[in-house]
Amino acid sequence: MDFAFSEEIELIRDQARRFAEERIKPLVEEDEKHHRFRPDLVREMGELGFFGTVIPEEYGGTGFGGFMAAVVISEELARVSASWGLPINMQMMGPALTISMFGTEEQKKKYIPKLVTAETLGCFAMTEPNTGSDVASMKTNARKEGGKWIVNGQKTWISNAHVADVGLLYAMTDPKAEPRHRGMTAFVFEPKNWPGIDAKPIEEKFGLFCAPTGELFFEDAEFPEDAVLGEVGKGFKICMTQLDATRLSCAARALGVGQACLELARDYALERKQFGRHLADFQMIQSDLAQMYAEHEAAKYLVYKAAWKRDRGERATFETSTGKYMAAEAAVHAANTAMKILGSYGYSTEYPVARFLRDSKSFQIVEGTSNIQKMIISGYVLGRRK
Repeated sequence: MDFAFSEEIELIRDQARRFAEERIKPLVEEDEKHHRFRPDLVREMGELGFFGTVIPEEYGGTGFGGFMAAVVISEELARVSASWGLPINMQMMGPALTISMFGTEEQKKKYIPKLVTAETLGCFAMTEPNTGSDVASMKTNARKEGGKWIVNGQKTWISNAHVADVGLLYAMTDPKAEPRHRGMTAFVFEPKNWPGIDAKPIEEKFGLFCAPTGELFFEDAEFPEDAVLGEVGKGFKICMTQLDATRLSCAARALGVGQACLELARDYALERKQFGRHLADFQMIQSDLAQMYAEHEAAKYLVYKAAWKRDRGERATFETSTGKYMAAEAAVHAANTAMKILGSYGYSTEYPVARFLRDSKSFQIVEGTSNIQKMIISGYVLGRRK
């Protein structure tokens, strides 16, 4: 395998790093303090082509970069702020890519270009109050009535729930189907425009303060007949296909946080003195830094391998779950270790370590928990999945 990036990918990485350093970093702590989401930043990302790397040119995509570009962009944004890496999923890896793979020509032309430019903001709704990892147990339902779909149910912990203009909804259209997942259907919906849909923000959470999160309520919500994405009853397959993409970007964001923690801990160890010596001169600190680096590099190449396979047109569920699991665990360990190395300064708000630790925990949960990733990985290892 060639471990060198193409000149194109290096240019994309440099552009994403400059954007993160110049447009996000100067205000990130103030934005965090006020839990402030800035749609203008998302639109700037759209103007730079960040949301078009895996989208065909005919629907507004850039036509270059592919999944590897999506990974390095996510990584560089999250190196400054994990919150601001999330729009890659909300705009491109979730709604736009999934619609490009399963949508009708009319759906593609109507929704994808505006998601790519961020003229509209996107979301996707799977999780419910009593449904997380067991996606097929969801209760949100849709029934055909005349020329409409009538939708009832509730989704929670949905990124962009109360700011999104367009989203993907997964609901049961045949609750008696056996096995149950065959009764699920995917829909494209417009939460601000269609009757019967209400959205409320989740005000308090542990991290990702600049990434809006909320709940969606459907009370006899009216969806047009052509809101179905793909085929009726094929929603579970579409959902799992979408997760293969959004997990990859999530893993890349974990890499970004891990890289930031490693750099911060290293720089502090080289600067801070105790007992007349720099922290970097103590073997236990050296051991911590070495472990952080090794775990980060291992995770990075697993994630890059998954992106590499996707760009070759191959399915990479095994590689994506492996990379996502390893990157999430490495990021949490890196943030925790960085806080120990910085001591009280790590616990303070003078340095961003506390933010990195809070944000890193999300990677063990979103887009499939670490335990779910281990279930998928073990299935391939045991030969029970293909």
